[in-house]
Amino acid sequence: MGYTKTAILMAAMTALFMGVGYLLGGSGGALIALAVATGMNVFTWWNSDKMVLRMHNAQPVTRDDRLGLHAMTMELARNAGLPEPELYLIDTPQPNAFATGRNPSNAAVAVTSGLVQNLSREELAGVIAHELAHIRNHDTAIMTVTATFAGAISMLANFALFFGGSRERLGLLGTLLLMILAPLAAALVQMAISRTREYAADKAGAEICGQPMWLASALEKIAVGSARIDNEAAERNPATAHMFIINPLHAHKHDNLFATHPATEKRVAALRAMTQQPRQASQRGPQPTVQSHIPRTRRGNRAGPWS
Repeated sequence: MGYTKTAILMAAMTALFMGVGYLLGGSGGALIALAVATGMNVFTWWNSDKMVLRMHNAQPVTRDDRLGLHAMTMELARNAGLPEPELYLIDTPQPNAFATGRNPSNAAVAVTSGLVQNLSREELAGVIAHELAHIRNHDTAIMTVTATFAGAISMLANFALFFGGSRERLGLLGTLLLMILAPLAAALVQMAISRTREYAADKAGAEICGQPMWLASALEKIAVGSARIDNEAAERNPATAHMFIINPLHAHKHDNLFATHPATEKRVAALRAMTQQPRQASQRGPQPTVQSHIPRTRRGNRAGPWS
């Protein structure tokens, strides 16, 4: 089902891309847009994870990191029935995390140094389990495709004023509307997908780590930290904001345009509700536990070294 949803999304974004191309340059513009979109689809499918990790200057975490972060991630991946993902660290004080990759066999989880420094072992396990749920649900391909196409459509629409053909075809008012509505349509696709997938990943992540309140507590801390601490790489690449567990944008007010996350309070309430549901241990078997030890670090201090 994950590949079907990704294919439908890529087709929809390609159609929108071609529509903008047609409005800018007629049938010739649509054909050029189709060729560009085809190339983008292929390139995005095979290289999206590397692109996003490079944008945020993510560095790989080795198996013998002294904090045991890699061991914890591998244990949670086994709980989730997933292949071992690559693990990366982003050196920024803002607590946050995201997952990327075209499929579970080619996936990566990235966490920030601020996340490791400010969350307990249990809360960190909840966050990683959430990201592994995205991988298991094949959300990572969808997230990256939407980020790539939303940025491309916005760029193409902003070129509208420089194309004489578009002004002749649409007029000045039509061209201005195109500049506004095309990126808005792409953003709406991002928002619709992101809101539903976050709730689903919260639920699945709570099941992977076995404790919904670990993730609920982590979400509350991340929301506070992301609201007051800058994430400069995310501010430079706002189209990737919907990939993070909590919206990382605030410093330059991009979050109004890319508000792709549901309210943290509603997500926490849904997780709390899970703890009140009758346990069906006889059907699900024993709940997974996380044995990896990650010592807590003093707030504000770096957790490294990570090699």
